[in-house]
Amino acid sequence: MSTKDLPSDKIYAKALSKTLTHVASPLTVGLYSSCNSRINMVLRNIEVEMEQETKRRERKSPGRSKPRPVQPSLCSTLALISRLLFYRPVWTEDNQHQKNVRFVFVRFSAWHFAGSDLLWAGLVMRLCVVLQQKFGKLQLGLYRMCQHDEETAEHKKTIEDGIANWRSKKICCFPLWLVLALIVTGAVVILALLIMFGFPKPEVEEDGNPEVEENDGFGVLEGFAIATLGLPAAGAVRFTFMLGKNLAFNQDFNIRSSMDNQKVSEKLGFMNEVRKEMKLLSRFIHFMEVFERRRIRVVLEITNLDRCTPKKIVGVLDAINILLSDEESPFISLLAVDPEVLVEQVDNAECCYNQKEAFGFLDRIITLPFTVPPLCDKSKRNVFLNIVRGQSEIPEVSPQKDDHMPLGSTKSSVCVEDESSLNGKRLLEETSVPLLAQTNKTEDLKDDEVERMVQEAFQTVHQPTSLLHVYLSGNTMSMRRIINSIRVTVVIMEELPHFQCQPAEKVAAWVVLADRWPCRLSWILQCIEDTQQRKAINQEVAMNSSMELWDVFMKHRLELHLMKEEVEDFLERDGDPELFEKFLRLDFRFTVGEAERFDQCTVNLDLSIKRKLARVRGSSKLKDPTQRNPFDALPRRQVIHMSTDGICEEMSRVGLSDKYAEVVKSNHLNGRALLFNDHADLKEVLQMTLGEWTTFKMTFLTGNSDTEGYEESRPAPAQPCKAICPSSPGHAAACKTTNV
Repeated sequence: MSTKDLPSDKIYAKALSKTLTHVASPLTVGLYSSCNSRINMVLRNIEVEMEQETKRRERKSPGRSKPRPVQPSLCSTLALISRLLFYRPVWTEDNQHQKNVRFVFVRFSAWHFAGSDLLWAGLVMRLCVVLQQKFGKLQLGLYRMCQHDEETAEHKKTIEDGIANWRSKKICCFPLWLVLALIVTGAVVILALLIMFGFPKPEVEEDGNPEVEENDGFGVLEGFAIATLGLPAAGAVRFTFMLGKNLAFNQDFNIRSSMDNQKVSEKLGFMNEVRKEMKLLSRFIHFMEVFERRRIRVVLEITNLDRCTPKKIVGVLDAINILLSDEESPFISLLAVDPEVLVEQVDNAECCYNQKEAFGFLDRIITLPFTVPPLCDKSKRNVFLNIVRGQSEIPEVSPQKDDHMPLGSTKSSVCVEDESSLNGKRLLEETSVPLLAQTNKTEDLKDDEVERMVQEAFQTVHQPTSLLHVYLSGNTMSMRRIINSIRVTVVIMEELPHFQCQPAEKVAAWVVLADRWPCRLSWILQCIEDTQQRKAINQEVAMNSSMELWDVFMKHRLELHLMKEEVEDFLERDGDPELFEKFLRLDFRFTVGEAERFDQCTVNLDLSIKRKLARVRGSSKLKDPTQRNPFDALPRRQVIHMSTDGICEEMSRVGLSDKYAEVVKSNHLNGRALLFNDHADLKEVLQMTLGEWTTFKMTFLTGNSDTEGYEESRPAPAQPCKAICPSSPGHAAACKTTNV
């Protein structure tokens, strides 16, 4: 299916968001794409679609089961605090199967934490910070102090029959809130009585000594009052202290302290401490689900992980395993990565995964693979247009105007001239005002012409009738490179003297060609340059300027194929080969003359690629300096499909005698027979001279001389074996079993 038939991102985001609302957690989604900006676009659409799905479900909810608002009011906050202090949630069928759902999005860019020794610990700390922001630091601290128990947290939730969602905490069969209310009420009453009436004063005898018996009674009464008032006060002080401790030393602080504690980190197991913190967060979210009367899912968006080192990548994947280890975990992990890069990085990790094990490692984590489709043609045009508008709306930076002022401007030389020289220059400036005004007017006209041509080039890309948008990459960074390069190229073209102005569409197409296929374009330019140099050396016929670049590429593509192992890294940077052929062969038929003109103003083509190709090509010619064109041979994929008559015609073209054609026909030698037979057998059947055999071998069997010399010099084996048939570099050798 072509890219113009692909649906928009909203359809894919809607499908994924609806799936996430129905699939049970924990869940890890592998969001696969090679473009980081493309991933961010899809993530934004997913968040929007999830929020819309949440609102749609809340509108359909009846009044009694309607969830609480996300932004809590004062009454809601007080109700939550009372639930945290005096009640425990009851897990029932109703509150465990709520239709309403709330999503909490946590964006974690691994690249921002790449400098950390434990990248996955940064992931957990980021999760703790976001949950504190969403639900409140006080609420999370109260839950840790009043609700959480590490022993009971390890047990699964027990589903009970009933409709009550809360059960009061009890002390001696009395509700905790009632006991606390009685204590506080009693303390307040006694305190009020003491304030109103005070303690009775002892009577003093005439000699000044109080009565001993009455004094003892008064002491007991004072002690009882102090004890009555001191018990609630001591409890209040302890509660305040514990609450302050949990607010100051929260989850992220505990993780940091565990990282710094070498004994915990190395001996007792840092992973276990983190697992306990994750269990606490999971239980707190379950508590909030009952309070808010809806399901809560924490969507952890992990991006830029493939840009980190292999060891840190494996650490983050281990952290995801921790999230998945709890079957009741409310976490949904969106692992947005380039799968090819991620597997390669995992393969290079210290844990010694091979590629098969790396894929298996990902398969054990990813429960929903989701490959982001490429941008459709309409979306590519819209994205390109948005980027262009964003650039054009940026105002020109005023401080930089001094850099473009005429050389005669006083602002460019005030800092280096003394006062005496300035007095003489003012007179010169007064007389040169008309000349400067004319120069500024000319510069303004040139700037207007440049801007007009730049906008025309942009229009040729994003217009629906244009052919260029088909060749745009879905990577927004590539689009930005093209936009910036078009502007720079147009400015250089206007500034170059005696440069023939080119159509805007041609300029944009050349920039796209250099961005999408840098290696193939560099190869074409290098071949043109070498041909011009050979013309000056050997007085050869120059390459026709009207010759198309596709013809140049076809003429030298076999040579590039033979050296592809040495330039494989550069070839991997190129885009689709079929699109390259369509680009140069059908839609934009650039010629050698146009390439030579555009080469002067091409700024987005890495010259190191061309230098590497020149070195490889030059070293390959040193192997056989007597042959002017040793690569004038047929590709193997063409030879393998040739018939006997086709081989005879090709032999006649290269000047071989007709008697050898008769031998080929009599032995029914087609392309497959030539490629998959031993060279020694072919040489014996054809009975050619050494020179004729060399011509035949270079035409049909290029690149096989090294293995053939080895085969002929090797002693014959005494048992069946695999004989290595000659093959070209970069291709697997064709093998057959022979009995000698």
